[in-house]
Amino acid sequence: ISFDAIDSALSSLKNCQSYINSGMDVATQVALDLVESFNDEEDVNNMEKVMLEYATMDRELNHYIKAFEETINQVKREKPENLPDLEMLAQEKFLEMESKNSDSDLQTNEKYMYFKDQLKEMKKQYHGNDTIEQIDEDIAVTRSQTNFICPITQMTMKRPVRNKVCGHIYEEEAILEMIQTQKQKKKQVRCPKMGCSHVDVKGSDLVPDEILKRVLDSQKKQ
Repeated sequence: ISFDAIDSALSSLKNCQSYINSGMDVATQVALDLVESFNDEEDVNNMEKVMLEYATMDRELNHYIKAFEETINQVKREKPENLPDLEMLAQEKFLEMESKNSDSDLQTNEKYMYFKDQLKEMKKQYHGNDTIEQIDEDIAVTRSQTNFICPITQMTMKRPVRNKVCGHIYEEEAILEMIQTQKQKKKQVRCPKMGCSHVDVKGSDLVPDEILKRVLDSQKKQ
C-alpha cells in the first residue's frame, strides 16, 4: 500500500496550522493596539472571540490530523489483506475525539493564554494613569528600567522574550544563540538572570514580551 498521497495531504494540513498561528498572532497585536488606542471594550472583546474561534479551528485540525495518523499507523501495523475504508475509520476516530470537547479546552490553548496574559498587562498599563509607575507591583518589577537591560548582552533589549518557567526576560537573539551553543556541547542552559535557580532554559519556553517591546519602542521615539 502506498501512503504517499495521504502523507502529502497530512503535510498540507499541518501547514494550515501555521496559518492559524499567524492569525492568532495578528489578532493579539490588533487587540493590544485597540487597548493602547483606548478603543471600546466591545472591540477588544470581539478580538477575544476571534481568538477563541481560531483556538476551535486549531483543536479541530489537531484532532483531524491525529485521527488520520492513528488510522494509518494502525493499518501499517496490522497489514490487512483488504485495505479498509481509511476515510471512514479516520472519521470515526475524529468524531470520538470531538465528542470529548469542552469549552475549557479552548482556555488552555497556548496562543489564547498568551493573548489573555498580554491583554491583562496592557490594560493595567493603559487604563491606569498612563505611566509605568501605576502598574501594580508584580508588573512594575518586570517593567522597571533595570529590566530593559538584557542579562546576557547588558544592553537595552530590542526584541524581548520572556521565559514562561521563571518569568525572566532576555534579548531574543542572545538567548537563542546561548541555547544553540550549549546544545552543541550537549549542556543545559542556566537562566542568565543573576540569582535564578532555573537550570534548563529551552527555546520552547520563550514567548515574545509584546508589552515590554511597546514600552521600549515608545521610549525610543521619545
